[in-house]
Amino acid sequence: MRIVHEDPKLGERKLLLQTPSDLWRAARLVRPGDRVGASTTRRDPEAPEDAPAAQRERRRVFLVVVAEQVEFHGFTKHIRVTGPIVEGPFDIGRHHTLDVDVGETLAVRKEAWTAGDHALLQEGLAGAGEPTVVVATVDWGEATIVRLRGRSVETVADVRRTLAGKREGSGQAEKDRRTYLEELVGILVPTLAEATTVVVAGPGFLKEQLAAAVIEAAPAQRAKLHVVATAESGRVGLDELLRSGKAAEALRGSVAAEEADLVERLVTALGGARAAVGPVEVAEAVDTGAAETLLVSESRLAEPETQATLEASKGARARVFIVRDEGDAGKRLRGLGGIGALLRYDWTPSTGRRAAGAR
Repeated sequence: MRIVHEDPKLGERKLLLQTPSDLWRAARLVRPGDRVGASTTRRDPEAPEDAPAAQRERRRVFLVVVAEQVEFHGFTKHIRVTGPIVEGPFDIGRHHTLDVDVGETLAVRKEAWTAGDHALLQEGLAGAGEPTVVVATVDWGEATIVRLRGRSVETVADVRRTLAGKREGSGQAEKDRRTYLEELVGILVPTLAEATTVVVAGPGFLKEQLAAAVIEAAPAQRAKLHVVATAESGRVGLDELLRSGKAAEALRGSVAAEEADLVERLVTALGGARAAVGPVEVAEAVDTGAAETLLVSESRLAEPETQATLEASKGARARVFIVRDEGDAGKRLRGLGGIGALLRYDWTPSTGRRAAGAR
């Protein structure tokens, strides 16, 4: 993400959205009531009769709408902002949908930019060099391969196969396993060129066999590969890998891995006195200066009490990290009330007990 223009008096920023993660952030930055502008196309009702047919049908213009609905389409990598047109060459007052892709500029004007908005902006500005990490969690008959880049978690493949057992004889088991291994290699090798790091994980010995086969097929990519043991494969194995810290070095720079690690640290810290959870407890921890890092579910960002706590966190020099609702980390944080804080020192709330799950 890059800020290409800024007008503090108007509360406006024009943001160049450079990655799929920036689309995710922009979709959380824009809220109902914000003025949002982008280059778009719209039928021109005022085009002269002698204008070319194509121009009469569609004309590229810059329009500003007051946001009523914001949608993020992660699979197709674009965001849609719908609302009445308030600035443009025609059709003022009529509804329009801005459809914005990676590489395009989005103008956002707010009455006030909140601490949560600034956290998303700062993350985007720092994320220009976000690594692309490919993770494969595999076992015989079950494998998940995903591509991680910042906030984007893209499924490359979910593979489920029924393999013959070794006791069935006739060499079918060996044939099935060879075919399955070749299938995984065929999926994984094309992802290597754009990947900064590739992690192959899972129980048993398939991970080593797969890594060796990938290196044989693409020897120039050897340095990118890391093999890590996990107790599970598939989606469960992916969640385990992200939150366990087992591949911390290989996953360095991955926001998805950092998100899982921070929520895991929060859950672990609840066993002592270095964590606060729930809106009441976290607000008190911020007010007393104990909060070091705030974890906030994206679905709580628009709530007034959450915004008040995040604003107070600026004076307390606390970092704010927004956690995606989807995925294992998001579910775990929502189960703790949707907001938590890692603390600088041992601290006990004035209630004398935890408000875990309080909403």
